[in-house]
Amino acid sequence: MSRPTTRSKNKRHRQVENDDTTTEILRKIHLTGEITDDDVNQLYMITKPVCQGCRVNTKDDPNCFCGLIPPPNGSRKAGLWQKMSDIIQALGPDPCKDLRASAYSPAGLTNLGATCYANSILQCLYMNKSFRQGVFSVEPDVLNRHPVLDQLARLFAQLHASKMAFIDSAPFIKTLELDNGVQQDSHEFLTLLFSLLERCLSDSQVSKARTIVQDLFRGSVSHVTTCSRCGKDSEASSKMEDFYELELNVKGLKTLEESLTDYLSVEELHGDNQYFCESCNIRVDASRSIKLRTLPDVLNFQLKRYDFLQKTTSKKKITSVFSFPGKLDMQGRLSKPSQVELIYDLSAVLIHKGTAANSGHYIAHIKDENTGQWWEFDDEHVSNLGHHPFGEGSSTSNTKSNRSDAVVHSSCTGGDGTANGNHLDSIQLQHEESSVGSHIEMFSSTDAYMLMYNLSSKKNGASTMEIEGDAVFLHDGISLPSHLCEEITNLNSSYVDACEQYKLKKKRELDHITERRQEVRSVLSEAPVHSVEEPFYWISTDWLRQWADNISPPVLDNTSIQCSHGKIPLSKAGSVKRLSSGAWTKCSKYNGGPTFAKGDHCLDCLIDVAHTVVCADSYRDRRKLMKEIADDVLLAKCKDGAYYVSKAWLQQWVKRKNLDAPCEADAGPTMSIRCPHGHLMPEQAAGAKRLLVPEKLWLFFYEDAITVKPDDSSGCSTFPSDSEECPECSNTLSEVACLEDSRREMKLKQRQNHEKLAMGKSIPLSSNCKYYLLPSSWLSKWRSYVTASSKHTSSMEPEILDGVINLLKCEKHSRLLERPPKVAYKRGSFFQKSSTTDRLTIITENDWKCFCEEWGGTEENGISAIIELCSSNDLAECCGGMRMCEQPLDLQNELNNENESRQPVIRTCAEVFKHSETSKKL
Repeated sequence: MSRPTTRSKNKRHRQVENDDTTTEILRKIHLTGEITDDDVNQLYMITKPVCQGCRVNTKDDPNCFCGLIPPPNGSRKAGLWQKMSDIIQALGPDPCKDLRASAYSPAGLTNLGATCYANSILQCLYMNKSFRQGVFSVEPDVLNRHPVLDQLARLFAQLHASKMAFIDSAPFIKTLELDNGVQQDSHEFLTLLFSLLERCLSDSQVSKARTIVQDLFRGSVSHVTTCSRCGKDSEASSKMEDFYELELNVKGLKTLEESLTDYLSVEELHGDNQYFCESCNIRVDASRSIKLRTLPDVLNFQLKRYDFLQKTTSKKKITSVFSFPGKLDMQGRLSKPSQVELIYDLSAVLIHKGTAANSGHYIAHIKDENTGQWWEFDDEHVSNLGHHPFGEGSSTSNTKSNRSDAVVHSSCTGGDGTANGNHLDSIQLQHEESSVGSHIEMFSSTDAYMLMYNLSSKKNGASTMEIEGDAVFLHDGISLPSHLCEEITNLNSSYVDACEQYKLKKKRELDHITERRQEVRSVLSEAPVHSVEEPFYWISTDWLRQWADNISPPVLDNTSIQCSHGKIPLSKAGSVKRLSSGAWTKCSKYNGGPTFAKGDHCLDCLIDVAHTVVCADSYRDRRKLMKEIADDVLLAKCKDGAYYVSKAWLQQWVKRKNLDAPCEADAGPTMSIRCPHGHLMPEQAAGAKRLLVPEKLWLFFYEDAITVKPDDSSGCSTFPSDSEECPECSNTLSEVACLEDSRREMKLKQRQNHEKLAMGKSIPLSSNCKYYLLPSSWLSKWRSYVTASSKHTSSMEPEILDGVINLLKCEKHSRLLERPPKVAYKRGSFFQKSSTTDRLTIITENDWKCFCEEWGGTEENGISAIIELCSSNDLAECCGGMRMCEQPLDLQNELNNENESRQPVIRTCAEVFKHSETSKKL
C-alpha cells in the first residue's frame, strides 16, 4: 500500500502559519510603533534556511534558487536552455547540407511546384554527353540573342560543375514562361523544346552546335502505300518525314518488340477504305505501312500510356506491365538493310507515377555514359541505383545452359517482388532473332512513359571532376567555355563562402551558449547566503529569471522592487532573492540597478502596512456583522427597515467574499431604484425591486459608496421608507402598460381570426373558390409577431400590406414577378406543396379580407388565384409551365376520369412574366 501524499497539505498549513505570524508582528508594530531586527528578518523571510532542491522556485522564499534552470540533462522549449539542435535550427538553413556528395554524383533540380516533367527531360538531355558538349560550344553572342538557349547553357554549366547538390531551375522555367502551378506532359514538353532549340541553334557558326538536335535525335520514316494490283507505290511513299521519337502502343502489348512490330505492321486497305491508284486509275485494294528509313544516335520511344475514352471524353492511364530490353538491335527494323551495326543500349527511363493522366509525378532513371552507373533523378533528390536501371537489389540475373535464350526481367522491387509500379519476373522467353546462347537482360515496369536508347559506341574511361582556380575540367574531354567557367567559379566561391560564414556563425553561437550556461550555473551555485550575519544584496526575481533563461542577458533592473522611498517595501518580499556578495559582483557587470544591500528595507512602508492590516481586520469584522443583518433582510426576518436599497444589488453584495476594504462593487446601492428625475422609481419598473434595510446597515453601505466614489453621489441617493414614487415615471409606466395590454389583445384576436395560418398548418383548397397570394416572408414575420411573448415586440411588426403586395407586381405591366406556388392533390383535396423555395403562400379570401383590415391592405389590390386543371402539353407551351392555359377545365370531372395528363395549377389575376425575355430587359 502506497503512502498517502501529504506534501501539498503540509505546505499549505505552513503557509497559513506564516500568514498568522506575519499578522501578529504587524499588529505589534502598529500598537508599539517599534520595529526590531528580528521583526524584519521574519517579515522579509531572511531567516528561512537555504532551499535544497524543491524543483520549483518558491515565491515566498528569498533563499530558494531552485527551478531557475533545468536539471543537468533537461531542456526547455525556448531560451538559453533549449536543445542545441533547436538553437542551431534557429540560425537558418545550413548551406553545407546542400553540398554535392562527390564529383561523381550528379546534381538535382528544384521543383518549383509542378515542374517535375521539365526537370526529368532536362536531366535526360544533360546526361547525354554529346548534347551537353554541343550546348557548351555555342558562341556567347548567339547565347545573348536567345535567352532560352542562354539559360539552358547556364543550367547545364551548374549541373556540370557546381558544388551544390541541386540547382535552381527557376531562371530557365521563367524564360520559357511555363506555369509552374500546372502539370504538363513531358513528351509534349520535349517536342516543343527540340523545336525551339533548333531555331535558336540555327544561328550558330559552330557546325557541331548548329545541328546537334538533328544529329542526335532525328530519324526519318515514310508512309508507304502499295497497290495490290500493279504493285507500285504511291508518289507520297517516297517522301520522308522526320521524327524525334517513335510513339508506340502499349495497350494489349507486353514488350517493346511487340510494340515495334505493331508500329511497323502492314494495314490492308479494302472495301470503303480502298486506295485510288494513279497508275491503274481506279480504286483498288492496297497495303499501307510505316518504313524506317534512318535511325538517330539517340532513339526515343514514347509509350502511349494514355487511352482516350470517348464516352467520358477523358484520358485513362494504362498501367499494364511493359517489358523492354537492356540492348536493342534495330538493324532488322530498317526498310533497307544497313551495313552498320545498329545495337542500342538503354540509357534512360522516364517514369510517370500515379494513376491519373493529368496529374502524378515524373522521375527519370538515367545511365551515366562513363561509369555505367544508373541514377534516379527525382527533382532535388538524386539516388545511385548501381548498374541496373531500377536498383541493384532488383536484379536476379539467371542464365541457363540450354538452347533457349534466357531473358532476365529485372526492376525495382521490394521483399514481395514489386515496388513503385515496376515488377520482377524471372521467366524465360525465347528471342527468335537472337543467336543461340546469347542472353538479353529485360526490364519491366507499369509506369515507364518514355524510353531512351543510345547507339552503342566505344566506352571512355570513368570521368572525374577537378576544379582548379578559374577553370573547370572533366577527364572525359568536356570542359566549360571561359564565359561559363568564370560564372560557375564565382557561384562556387560564393557558395563556399556562405558555408564558411555559416560554420563560423554556428561556432560563435554554440560557444556563446556554452559560456552563458557556465556563467549562469556558476552564479546560481554561489548565490545562496547561509547565515543572517553575512552581507547580501537584494535582486528582483523576475530579472534573475530572465537573466538565467535568455541567450542575451538583459540589463540589471531592480526598479520593479523599489518603493517610493527608494528601498525594498514589504509588499515586494515575495518578489526578491538574496544574493551573496560574490554572486552580486558577477551580476553587477550588467550595469543597471539600483543596488539594495542588506539593510535597505523600508521602515516607512512597513508601518503603513501594519496600519493597513489592522484596519483591514477591523473592516472584515464589521462587514461580517453587516452581512448577518443583510441575510436577515433577504430572508424577510428584519422588522426595523428604514431605508430602501436595490434588491439585486443587495443579493450581489451578500455573495461577495469577505474583503479587507471597500471596492467599486460597493458603489451604487440605490442606482437602479433611482429614476431619471432623482426620485424613487416605481417598483413595477424593470429592475426596480427594492428592500428596506436597518439604519446601521444603510450607513455602512453609504460610507463604503462615498469612499469608493466620493464625487458621484447619484448612485447612493437616500430613500427613507416614507419616500414617494416619482409621479411622472408612474404615469409613463401606466401608459406603456395600457399599450402593451392593447397590443396583446390585438395579437390574440389575430391569432383567433387566422388560427391555421398562425399555427403554420396547410389549408385545404377547392377548385371553385377564390384564393389570394401573400408573400411567404411577410406571413412568416406576422406569425413570429403574433406568437411572441416578449413585451417589446413593436420592432417585430410586419410592413403595411399594400406596399408588400405592390412589390410583387411589375409597375409597367402589372404582372406577377414571382412564380406561383405548386399545388398537389392528396386524399381528395388540394394542398400547396411545401417548399423552401416558394416565395408566395395561398390564403383564403376571408383571411385576405381580415388582413386588409388589420394591416392596411386594399381588397382590390390583392392577387387572386383559382385552382384549375391544365394539360401537360398546354402547360409546357406556357412559358416553361408558369403561365396558365386560356380555357379553364372542370377540375372534378377530370379527376373522376383519372386523366393522368392533367394536373392542378394556379391561375392568377396577374400573368407571370418574371422568366420571360421582357422581364430580363426591364
